[in-house]
Amino acid sequence: MSTVNKHIRLRTLLMGILFGLCFASIGAKAIYLQVYRAPWLAKKAAGEYERSIKTFLKRGTIYDSTPREMAVSIDATSIAAFPGRIKNPERTATELAKILDSHQQPIYKKLVARKPFVWVKRQITPGEEKALKNLKLDGIGFLAESNRFYPNKTLGAQILGFTGVDGDGLEGIEFYYDEYLKGATVEQTILKDALGRGFNAEKKSTTSFGGYSLYLTIDGPIQFATERVLEETVKTYSAKGGMIVVMSPKTGAILAMAHYPFFNPNTYREYEKSIWRNRAVTDPFEPGSTMKIFSAAAALESENASPHTIFFCENGKYRIGEDVVNDVHPHGWLSLQQIVKYSSNIGAVKIGERVGREKHFKMLQAFGFGTKTGIDCPGETGGSLLPYKRWSKIDAGAISFGQGISVSAIQLVAATSAIANDGILMKPYIVHSIRDGSGNLMKQIEPTVVRRVISIKTARTLNRIMQTVTAPGGTGVNAALDGYKVSGKTGTAQKVGKNGTYAKGKYVASFIGFVPAHDPAATILVVIDEPKGKIYGGIIAAPVFKKIAHETLNYLNIPPQRDAEGLRVSKEDATTG
Repeated sequence: MSTVNKHIRLRTLLMGILFGLCFASIGAKAIYLQVYRAPWLAKKAAGEYERSIKTFLKRGTIYDSTPREMAVSIDATSIAAFPGRIKNPERTATELAKILDSHQQPIYKKLVARKPFVWVKRQITPGEEKALKNLKLDGIGFLAESNRFYPNKTLGAQILGFTGVDGDGLEGIEFYYDEYLKGATVEQTILKDALGRGFNAEKKSTTSFGGYSLYLTIDGPIQFATERVLEETVKTYSAKGGMIVVMSPKTGAILAMAHYPFFNPNTYREYEKSIWRNRAVTDPFEPGSTMKIFSAAAALESENASPHTIFFCENGKYRIGEDVVNDVHPHGWLSLQQIVKYSSNIGAVKIGERVGREKHFKMLQAFGFGTKTGIDCPGETGGSLLPYKRWSKIDAGAISFGQGISVSAIQLVAATSAIANDGILMKPYIVHSIRDGSGNLMKQIEPTVVRRVISIKTARTLNRIMQTVTAPGGTGVNAALDGYKVSGKTGTAQKVGKNGTYAKGKYVASFIGFVPAHDPAATILVVIDEPKGKIYGGIIAAPVFKKIAHETLNYLNIPPQRDAEGLRVSKEDATTG
C-alpha cells in the first residue's frame, strides 16, 4: 500500500471519529434537554408564544324587591394589541384614535411598547367593534369580556354604586357585596405563531359559575316616586341637594333611598365624585329640631316629666351664660307636648335641664346616635355625640334642640322607627337575600332587633305627641294626610361652616315621621340642603313627606281610616295648642 493511500485512510478514520464524537455530543445534548430540561424549555417556549389574561365570569345581577333588574352584566368586546407585529404603529394609532374617539399619542405609545401584549381599550361599543374589524389592522385583536349595565340609569344610583373596567365594585352595593357579585376568575391564554400572529385562545376557569345575585329591599315604584318628588322640590327651592329615606319601622328594611343631584352609573366618570357616594349613610349633619322628640323621650322614660308637665319658655329669649337661646315665636308656659308641637327651642332646653346630662346622653346613645347602625352600605358615619362629661351648659341645651350633635340620615330614620315600633330599635338593611345563578338561596338576611330603647308606654305617648305636630297649629301641619293619622317632627338647622361657626344663610330643612300613626308601615325622612328663600322644614320638607307618604300608602294598599275620635282630639289640640 502506498504512502498516499495510508494517509487518505488515516484522514478518513479521523474524520469519522470526529463526526462520531459530534453526533454523540448532539445526541447526549438532545437527551439532556428532552429528559432533564423539558419543563424549563416548555416554560421558556410558552413565554415566546403565550400570554395569559385574567378576566372574570359574568357578575351577578342586582334586583329590587319586585324583582326588577337594577344592575346586569352584558357581553362586551375589548381591544388588545401585539406591538411586535404592528408594521406601521403611527398609521395604526391614527386609525384607532379616529374610531375610538380618542387621542392618537397615548395609543401610539402603547403600540410601540416593548411588550408582547397591551390593552388598547376595554369594553368598546358594538359600532366601534364593527368599524375596527372592517379595517383588519395587523396586530390588533378582540377579546370577549362582560360589561356592567344599569338599565334604569339614574334610579337608585347612589345605592347601587358602579364597577370599574376590570369588573371590581367601586361604590355602593357593588363595592360592599363585591365578593358575592364577582364571578369566578377566568384565565384566558392568547397564543401566537412563529410570525407573531394571534390565533384562537384557550380558556381555563377556576370554577364554572358567575357571581351571585342580590335581591334588595328597595321597592322600585316607591324609589321612583321618591326621586321624582325630591327632584321637583330641590329645583323649586333652588336647593343644593336633598335626600329622602323610606324605611319599614317593624323590620328595618329600606324601601327607598333617594339623592339629588342624580348621576348615571353607566357614565359615572362624567359626574363629580362628591355625587357618587350614598350621603344618607356617609354624611353627618346637625339635625335641628327633629332631636326634640328624643329629648322628650328621655324625660318621659326617666319619669322626670309627663306630656302635661309645664315649662316656662321665657317669652322667646333664654340666657345661658354668655349665650342666648331664641324661639322663632315667643311662648310663656308650655306643656312638654306643646313644646314638641310648636318646636320651642327654649322648651327643649328646659326639658334637657330637668332630665340631666347623663340620662339625656344615655337615651340618645340608646337610640343609636354616636354609633354606626351597621347598614350594609360602605362608608357609614357614626355621627358625633360628645360624652356628657364634656358637655358645657350651653352644649347640653343646644343638643336638646339638635345643635352640637351630628347624625346621619339613616341613624335618624332608624331612631324614629324605634318610636313607631313600640320602642324597639331595628337594624336597617338593604339586601334581603343572595342567590346563585340557578336561583338557589345562598343567604337570607332576616330583620335584626338591636335592643329595646324605651317602653311601649313611652313609645305610644311619643307617638300621640308627634301626631299633634301635624294637627292644626303644629309646625308640621303641611304633612297632614287626609284619612290617615301622621306622626312627625319638623327640623330647621343652620349649617356649620368650614371654620366651625354657623354659616349665615345656609340651612337644612327636614321632616321625619311615620304613617299610619296607629300601625306604622313606613318611616319617612326628608332632608333638603340649603334651600333658597324659604328655609323651614314645616314649609319645605313637610309637604314632600305628605306626597311620599301618599304614594307609599297607596302602593302598599293601606286604606285610609276616618276616625271620629281622632278628629275630635285634633280639634281639641287646635283649641288648646
